[in-house]
Amino acid sequence: MIVEIETILAGIREALPNSGISFRKNPGPSGQHSLLVDGSNLVEVCQFLQDTLDFDLLSNVTGVDWPEPAKADAVAVPEGEVTPAAEGFLEVLYHLYSTNRRVGPLVLRARTADRAGNAKIPSVVSVFRSAEFQEREIFDLYGVIFTGHPDLRRILMWDEFVDFPMRKDYVAPDDYEYEPTPHDAVLEKAKTHYPSSETQDGKIQDTRKEPVL
Repeated sequence: MIVEIETILAGIREALPNSGISFRKNPGPSGQHSLLVDGSNLVEVCQFLQDTLDFDLLSNVTGVDWPEPAKADAVAVPEGEVTPAAEGFLEVLYHLYSTNRRVGPLVLRARTADRAGNAKIPSVVSVFRSAEFQEREIFDLYGVIFTGHPDLRRILMWDEFVDFPMRKDYVAPDDYEYEPTPHDAVLEKAKTHYPSSETQDGKIQDTRKEPVL
């Protein structure tokens, strides 16, 4: 069944008048509108949706990088006049379903204050256990800090990896020392960084010394 998002919004505002929630219209053909929730009230809103409106399944959590905040408001159009954010931010989207009533998805949005030191959003693992690995993935790829998460660490990239590869300003390194069989363009980049490791047949050898134990 289609989500009656205006009814849900009214119910949240009545029960949680300080929730800081607003309606966001999708101008595209899907018409899948959403609700933007203030991060400080996100857990409370999710708990209300689960306990009162029977949204018991969190099927998906994903992230979006918005270095240009005006573009976010073009995709999720605010109700009334809204002053655009002063700087870029990261956004997390949640897709909720009621399995008993067969309703969904209900799309929630939460935004960080910026893309740097205040890129934080409360974890919803305490309400929806299924968010645990998905929040870790967003932390790993976008750099969102989920406060209150029980085990926030990288899940796809290795621990020493620097930066967040799903951000729109991410620049892939050209240091391909870890590439076991570099070829073509990768080989040329490897030669730039490791000229002494090139052999006569054009292959790259690993010249690193084993650590002394």
